[in-house]
Amino acid sequence: MEQEMTYREKTKTVRIGDRRIGGGNPILIQSMTNTKTEDVRATVAQILELERAGCEIIRCTVPTMEAAKALAEIKRQIHIPLVADIHFDYKMAVAAMENGADKIRINPGNIGSADKVKIVVDAARERNIPIRIGVNSGSLEKNLVDKYGGVTAEGIVESALDKVHMIEEQGYDNLVISIKSSDVLMCVKAHELLADKTPYPLHVGITESGTVQSGNIKSAIGLGLILHQGIGDTIRVSLTGNPVEEVKSARLILRTLGLRKGGIEVVSCPTCGRTQIDLIGLAAKVEKLVEDYPLNLKVAVMGCAVNGPGEAKEADLGVAGGIGEGLLIKKGEIIRKIPEDQLLAALKEELDNWHETVF
Repeated sequence: MEQEMTYREKTKTVRIGDRRIGGGNPILIQSMTNTKTEDVRATVAQILELERAGCEIIRCTVPTMEAAKALAEIKRQIHIPLVADIHFDYKMAVAAMENGADKIRINPGNIGSADKVKIVVDAARERNIPIRIGVNSGSLEKNLVDKYGGVTAEGIVESALDKVHMIEEQGYDNLVISIKSSDVLMCVKAHELLADKTPYPLHVGITESGTVQSGNIKSAIGLGLILHQGIGDTIRVSLTGNPVEEVKSARLILRTLGLRKGGIEVVSCPTCGRTQIDLIGLAAKVEKLVEDYPLNLKVAVMGCAVNGPGEAKEADLGVAGGIGEGLLIKKGEIIRKIPEDQLLAALKEELDNWHETVF
C-alpha cells in the first residue's frame, strides 16, 4: 500500500542561496545573530561559530541603512545563506537585497501602504529572492482579535494567509511562511490548520520561548508535535542566550525525531545511590568531547558497573563507573577496565579510531 505524502513533501521548493527547503528536502536549521549587524567583525565571528555548530541558514536584523550595507561584507566572509530581518521600513528591505541578502523576512502588514509593499516585491522579483512572511501572535491585528474573541490559532492563520494573498496578488509566489506564538499549544494548532491551506514551505519555531532551560522544553514539545505530523521545512529554536545553543537544540530535536542523522548522541543514566564516580561531571565532559566528531554514533555514560554494561548495550560506545575505576564498553561488550581519571581519554581514543576507520 502506497504511503501518503507528508505535508513537507508536498510543499513548494524554495531556494535560499545555495540551499533548498520544501518539497521533501531536508529540514534546515536556522538561527539569528544577536550582535549589532553594523559591527561586521563581531557578526561574522558569531556566524562562523554558528556554522561550526551546524547552522545552515542565518538571519540578521536590518534596522538601519548601515546594517543593510554591512550585509555585503558579512556575506563575503560566511558560507551559509544570509536572511535579512526587516521591520517597518521598506527601504531597508530593498537595500538588504541590493547588498546580497539571500532572503528577506517581512510582515507585509507593517511595511506600510500597498505601494511600498509592491516596491519590495518588485525588488525581490528582479533578483528571484524569496520572501518569508512572518506573523506573530503578539502582533495580531485588532480586527482578527475581535473576530475570534482573542488571540487564537485561527486568527494567526487568517492573518498569515491575508499577507500571502497580498503578495500573490502582485504575481509573486517565491514565499515562505512563518507563524509563531509563545503559547506552545496555540502554535501547534495554528500549524495544523495552516498546513493543508497553503503550498508554501513553513518556517517553524516557538517565539519568545525563554531561557535555555525553559525555552528548550517549550521548543522540544512544540516543534516535536509539529514536525512529527510531517509539518515544517526549516526550524529555529528561539532561546534567550548564546545562539549556538539554539543550533545544538535544533539538531537534537531533529535527530530525536529521526529527521536528521549524523552527530553523536550521548545517553546517560540519571544517577542513583549506586553511583561511585562523578557521573554528572563525566557526562558533561563527554557531551563536550563528542561535538567535534561527525559520526553517527550513540555513546553511553553510565554510573554503575553492575547495571551499566547491560543498560549501555544499545550504544556503540560506552563507559560505566565503579569505585575509582570504570569499564570501557563497545557494542555491549566490556573491552577493559580503566582508572576513573582515564575514562575520558580512553573514550576519546576509541572515537579517534572510529573516525579514522570511517574517514
